[in-house]
Amino acid sequence: MERFLARLCGTSALQPLPVWEGDTTGHCFTQLVLSALPHALLAVLSACHWGHPRYPDYTPRCSPGWRLRLTTSVLLAVFPLLDLLPVILPPGAGPGPTGLEVLAGGVAAMAWISHSLALWVLVHTPYGHSRGPLALALAAFLPAPALVLTLLWHCQRGTLLPPLLAGPLSRLCLLILQLAALLAYGLGWAVPGQPREPWAHEPLLSEGQEPEVAEDGESWLSRFSYAWLAPLLARGARGELRQPQDTCRLPHRLHPTYLARVFQAQWQEGARLWRTLHGAFGHCYLALGLLKLVGTMLGFSGPLLLSLLVGFLEEGREPLSHGLLYALGLTGGAVLGAVLQNQYGYEVRKVALQARGAVLNILYRKALQLGPRRPPAGEVLNLLGTDSERLLNFAGSFHEAWGLPLQLAITLYLLHQQVGVAFVGGLILALLLVPVNKVIATRIMASNQEMLQHKDARVKLVTELLSGMRVIKFFGWEQALGTRVEACRARELGRLRVIKYLDAACVYLWAALPVVISIVIFITYVLMGHQLTATKVFTALALVRMLILPLNNFPWVINGLLEAKVSLDRIQRFLDLPNHDPQAYYSPDPPTEPSTALELHEALFSWDPVGTSQETFISHLEVKKGMLVGIVGKVGCGKSSLLAAITGELHRLRGQVAVWGLSKGFGLATQEPWIQFATIRDNILFGKTFDAQLYKEVLEACALDEDLSILPAGDQTEVGEKGVTLSGGQRARIALARAVYQEKELYLLDDPLAAVDADVATHLLHRCILGALSHTTRLLCTHRTEYLERADMVLLLEAGRLVRAGPPSEILPLVQAAPRAWAEDGQESDPATASSMENPKKTKEGLEVEESASGQLRQEESKKEGAVAFHVYRAYWRAVGWGMALAILFSLLLMQATRNAADWWLSHWISELKAAKNSSQEALAPTRLGSMGPLSAQLLLFSPGSLCTSVFPLPKAAPNGSSDLRFYLTVYATIAGVNSLCTLLRAVLFAAGTLQAAATLHRRLLGRVLMAPVTFFDSTPTGRVLNRFSSDVACADDSLPFILNILLANAAGLLGLLAVLGFSLPWLLLLLPPLSIIYYRVQSHYRASSRELRRLGSLSLSPLYTHLADTLAGLPVLRAAGATYRFEEENQRLLELNQRCQFAASATMQWLDIRLQLMGAAVVSAIAGIALVQHQQGLANPGLVGLSLSYALSLTGLLSGLVSSFTQTEAMLLGISWLSQGSVEFQDVVLVYRPGLPNALDGVTFRVQPGEKLGIVGRTGSGKSSLLLVLFRLLEPSSGRVLLDGMDTSQLELAELRSQLAIIPQEPFLFSGTVRENLDPRGLYEDGALWQALEQCHLSEAIESMGGLDGELGEGGRRLSLGQRQLLCLARALLTDAKILCIDEATASVDQKTDQLLQQTISKRFANKTVLTIAHRLNTILNSDRVLVLHAGRVAELGSPAALCTQPHSLFQQLLQSSPRGVRSSP
Repeated sequence: MERFLARLCGTSALQPLPVWEGDTTGHCFTQLVLSALPHALLAVLSACHWGHPRYPDYTPRCSPGWRLRLTTSVLLAVFPLLDLLPVILPPGAGPGPTGLEVLAGGVAAMAWISHSLALWVLVHTPYGHSRGPLALALAAFLPAPALVLTLLWHCQRGTLLPPLLAGPLSRLCLLILQLAALLAYGLGWAVPGQPREPWAHEPLLSEGQEPEVAEDGESWLSRFSYAWLAPLLARGARGELRQPQDTCRLPHRLHPTYLARVFQAQWQEGARLWRTLHGAFGHCYLALGLLKLVGTMLGFSGPLLLSLLVGFLEEGREPLSHGLLYALGLTGGAVLGAVLQNQYGYEVRKVALQARGAVLNILYRKALQLGPRRPPAGEVLNLLGTDSERLLNFAGSFHEAWGLPLQLAITLYLLHQQVGVAFVGGLILALLLVPVNKVIATRIMASNQEMLQHKDARVKLVTELLSGMRVIKFFGWEQALGTRVEACRARELGRLRVIKYLDAACVYLWAALPVVISIVIFITYVLMGHQLTATKVFTALALVRMLILPLNNFPWVINGLLEAKVSLDRIQRFLDLPNHDPQAYYSPDPPTEPSTALELHEALFSWDPVGTSQETFISHLEVKKGMLVGIVGKVGCGKSSLLAAITGELHRLRGQVAVWGLSKGFGLATQEPWIQFATIRDNILFGKTFDAQLYKEVLEACALDEDLSILPAGDQTEVGEKGVTLSGGQRARIALARAVYQEKELYLLDDPLAAVDADVATHLLHRCILGALSHTTRLLCTHRTEYLERADMVLLLEAGRLVRAGPPSEILPLVQAAPRAWAEDGQESDPATASSMENPKKTKEGLEVEESASGQLRQEESKKEGAVAFHVYRAYWRAVGWGMALAILFSLLLMQATRNAADWWLSHWISELKAAKNSSQEALAPTRLGSMGPLSAQLLLFSPGSLCTSVFPLPKAAPNGSSDLRFYLTVYATIAGVNSLCTLLRAVLFAAGTLQAAATLHRRLLGRVLMAPVTFFDSTPTGRVLNRFSSDVACADDSLPFILNILLANAAGLLGLLAVLGFSLPWLLLLLPPLSIIYYRVQSHYRASSRELRRLGSLSLSPLYTHLADTLAGLPVLRAAGATYRFEEENQRLLELNQRCQFAASATMQWLDIRLQLMGAAVVSAIAGIALVQHQQGLANPGLVGLSLSYALSLTGLLSGLVSSFTQTEAMLLGISWLSQGSVEFQDVVLVYRPGLPNALDGVTFRVQPGEKLGIVGRTGSGKSSLLLVLFRLLEPSSGRVLLDGMDTSQLELAELRSQLAIIPQEPFLFSGTVRENLDPRGLYEDGALWQALEQCHLSEAIESMGGLDGELGEGGRRLSLGQRQLLCLARALLTDAKILCIDEATASVDQKTDQLLQQTISKRFANKTVLTIAHRLNTILNSDRVLVLHAGRVAELGSPAALCTQPHSLFQQLLQSSPRGVRSSP
């Protein structure tokens, strides 16, 4: 190579490329290094922009700046060609050889031609509205130094002095023109000006405009450098990443619609999920293995070329070209390896996102298709949040599973080349750990499976608690049920503790392994009679480090594969559940008679496929079109089951079900109304086009006009999740309105009249059921038999059997109670109360929820912006515990110090050996080295994170003497042993600390949620809270400790690395300021966006949880209305937003990685280049250069690991009996939900004596339920006070207050568990008392059939009918010792006979208690001591029922007269 350079440059072979010639740089150096190389770089960068997406139909209106740059680029392409003419033509015009000038000129011309084309392309892209890519403009100025230096050469050579020669003069003129053109180019870039026809400046992301599409259509350079992320990162730096829509749009191949299409093309019912994923995405994923293979091979170039370069510097016998090639190879290998590894990681993540999108889509689609056998909602949510993520660990683990053994084999071969068979000792030690690791991995997998089961139980329980939070607060059960959750959490933490300590064992074994292997290898090598040298030690230690990497990572790879296998099996079991199959369920033929709408024949149904639960048997039922069919019977007789059987929600064991017009669906109103978290209008329309006339008719028919007039935004008012902010009657009527608006032919109405008062019930009967739906076929279940007198047919069910069917006159007398003294009547729960979507005053429990004037209730999930606040770190530090946290940091520093001490001792040993060996040849070396100070006197050896400094004199000894050898080995082994103990201590302490933090954070989170006011749950979707208890808790348990461990290790390692670099070669410190500035700017630019993207990723995951939970709850309604396709589209929309955040976060991480890799490569290049220059000057120290290069090779990994682990840690941290009598007194109580609204309670004053029975009645909006909310302090009054036995309730602790109050709520709340746990969560009562309560509530037979007190109720108590659930809640209240009992319309879902028996039970059991009763059936309060009549939030009447009835114009008397039946007698 030297000869080639000498011929090209016209120089001697001894110095082919002189840097200096006289007073200026050498001309050959200027032309090759300062001109040809920058022009080549400009050509490559420009060519990369040829592929930008252009708009062919777009006619650019160039600004003057772009026109000037295009013109000068063309001129700069022509000038070098013109400059060649005087060179080629005789006699030549110098200053260099012709070949050199032609090469430099030709490269320059090609570069500017390439640049001109790039500028022309960019004008036709959105870059035409700006200055274009900054890097491209800067590259255009790189050749400027060569032009300036050449101009100086002409000046020094006197080109302008006589005699003037035409050749040199013409070249000088062209040179000046090139400089002028370059200055003009810079002017065009700096001052772009305006186009001739001004165009409106459009920001990159204007209002309402979709952001840019990621990656698609970008040039390969843009893809490799992630330049297409610039707009996104700019928005992040400006703080404009506030919602998922602010991220860039997904590439086409990552869009959920595309993924669903590709996946469905491979998917068949019953197929194996892994086979389908392989068919859809496997070929692309397997092809990435080639990228992985090449990247792995390039990883070995660093140690090998390092060895060659150090050998070159040490021996000094090879020609300079060899050293140059080694240096260029070191740089090129680092750059190419960085690019390939980066692209591999990026592409693997994209495949993982493809699989994730497909899996989440198929999970939701399966949820829509589930048959009657459904897993609990908490389990399905875990599949979405945990198992789907763990399944995708396979993507990163599979290629590592073969890549790591390959890397191990190559490393061992290279190690053998360095130290011979001495490496076998270290290898045997490493291999001995493999079976140990296998045992640990197996135990981890087993514990992981058990932990997931406990987590499922915990999340399921939390789901149920959230759904019944009002009842929990009424009863004051926060502590008792919180204890149940903590018990589940304790079992989960028990398994997690096993996992963490096993992980700690892995960390200890693999962290101590490098030192131990090094000890074994070097001791074996020395004992075999060899002598250690610096080159061998450098290379061997680098290879040991590469050996440790696969051995260290392999357990995690295996663990990832095993976790993926566990989650795959769980998802597969879910996908294998039987589907809802209407074709198989219903008879393929319509009913035999054309006039028949529904026909069942010998049909047997059950809730489970084997018929172990109560069966429903219909021998024969035929319903004609247009009929109104009433369904009656006792509680639990199977009325709701019959409607579920018709809709296909049960297992049909035999018989036939024929429905006319099945494809049109059903109009279904379930007994427990299903309401979405949306506006009232959206709930009613349910995806159907808005028809103003039809909508108006439906509102009138369902008696919703008056309710909407009260609400702040009318039908645009948002209701809470599951309608929690509405009264039971409002929910029922909205659900009924939704069914009516769908305009179906067959309607199944499950007791929609139960939750409304007499006026509204009469209205619904005449205007809706007999009015708007008069032309349809209707099946109506109800306990209010007086409304069935106009039915065409009534069905009587008993124990799941249809026992009688006939006209109302025959059937109704069989089920009606004894003649009543008073007609039934009742009141609906106060809509102003239930529509407490408005903002109450801030309660003492802590949170405030405000609804805007537009009626919006849902509070957008908050997202902190900017850097993580210090108090977040402090909170985690406190969760770990001050003492434990300090112990962890101390053990980390101790481990690092002992590791450095071992390296330093080995360094001293080797330096003594080399000094003894070379004493005759390097007699002056000690003096020279000693003059440089004690820090440089030692040969410092490379080991990650090492800090080796000689701080005290050491005894000198003859090398390899037996006693001295034993001394060195003993000290080395002792230090290594201490390091091993410190490593173990650090691993155990870290596991214990993170376990403590996990327990503390969950306990704090649960406490905050349980103590939050009800308004928080009204406005916060359950999915959002569940996301905290599922994904974020899993993050605190597993992901955060893992990343935090890496962060601490990287920080300690980086400090040691920088210290060693500074101490070994102090001049390297000159590189630290610019490197630190660049590093700081890059990482801060990255963190600003990465932080927000990770937060947005968590933020956009909550709606997916909520949507899935909503879907599972309303599945029968969805199917009946035919809305499954619309809900699937909504899921894809939510999934796309989450995928956008996930993809953007992944891409920004790769953006950072490639920049840090290139920074490391630049440092390596600088060190190697300076080393070559020093070598030429005879100043190079091979040991120190080798040490510096070794550290520089590992610098990139530490910088990258530090930033990424710190950012991930940031993101993950964002995931914390006084009542003796029972008197009640309200004193001038005022309650207002929001300023501007009427008072819900307006100066309410009354007193209830101890033991008195008070009935509370009033029309809609009168404030009945508001009384209970104030009494229980779910809402604080605006003024006034409430006294219990003379004590102000506002002065009492909430737990103390609620423990003395009992309530039987309108909506029964049960949780999964046994009957005993639901009756007595605190375990206070004996079995006899429990059975007595069940007997008094007429539930004992049903409970015995379920297995007694230890029988499981199922999720939400679904093994019981709704009426039976209410009875169980009543039994729970019967057990209480509270002096005050509140009954809130608690018997609306039971039949009349049972209701009468229950009223007798309540009267008997609560004879000495104060009872406040709100009831729809006025006969339930006619025996009360007094009746309180509310009107518009005021006390209108208060007196005994008899007295109020005798008063003229009494409101109570008017309520009685509004009864649907006129049979009356005196009380």
